[in-house]
Amino acid sequence: MTADSAVVAGTSGAAATRVPLKGRLPYDACPLCSSRGLSTLRIGDCSRHPLYRPVVDPTMTWMRCPDCEHVFTDGYFTSDAAAVIFSSTNGHQQPGAGFEQSRAVSARIVERVSHYVEAGAWLDVGFGNGSLLFTAEEWGFEPMGLDLRPSSVEGLRHLGFEARCVDVTDLDEPGRFAVISMADVLEHMPYPRAGLAAAHRLLRPDGMLFASMPNYDCAAWRLLDAVDANPYWGELEHFHNFSRRRLYALLTEHGFEPVHYTISERYRICMEVIARRVDV
Repeated sequence: MTADSAVVAGTSGAAATRVPLKGRLPYDACPLCSSRGLSTLRIGDCSRHPLYRPVVDPTMTWMRCPDCEHVFTDGYFTSDAAAVIFSSTNGHQQPGAGFEQSRAVSARIVERVSHYVEAGAWLDVGFGNGSLLFTAEEWGFEPMGLDLRPSSVEGLRHLGFEARCVDVTDLDEPGRFAVISMADVLEHMPYPRAGLAAAHRLLRPDGMLFASMPNYDCAAWRLLDAVDANPYWGELEHFHNFSRRRLYALLTEHGFEPVHYTISERYRICMEVIARRVDV
């Protein structure tokens, strides 16, 4: 298979036609379980996303793995396409934006996490407007942010916080962190397994992981689908849709024990999970 095309499977799993992928590298297997028996689930349109640029095709083809039931796009951004898309940021995701409105929501997250770990370094991967880090600092945690958008990193540094423009898989500080938050991040990673492996390596032995993302296996999701109003099929930067069951299995595989579940106040139809690092 070439880097600019992919075989789209029919509902039976048999290979159909070779469809070009503009600005995306195709998955040749399920990114979670490596199964190759994939089928096309749904077609989305990302052209109305505020960060859309024509370096990628406006059509998003969502695949389903029949073995582990994971749902994901047929490909992820090339480095060139990612550089263009990451060169701009939604206004509400810039460091300091809407900090007062976000503070109460962030406080409820930090309070839940603090029931399991009371102090230490808190790493927020993909920190957005920085609200979670600002609030974690109020609880006595030592905040640090990671983001792939250089402007966001500079913005957070300008506010006096430690921040780095690096992928979490490349961060070399094993065992430093008491908490790692991946708030609406795993669905953005081409290979979420690598992100969770990095989190396990970077957390101290009693560390906690906070993760949030859309939950595609719930009544609220199906109700939006029923009236063709589900925004996530056209979410430009998302490569995955998780169910709670699949997320829990993935966490367990990578040395995490889920200890708390709730729905998210950050975004629509999202779930939030707190998981404890365990030895594997």
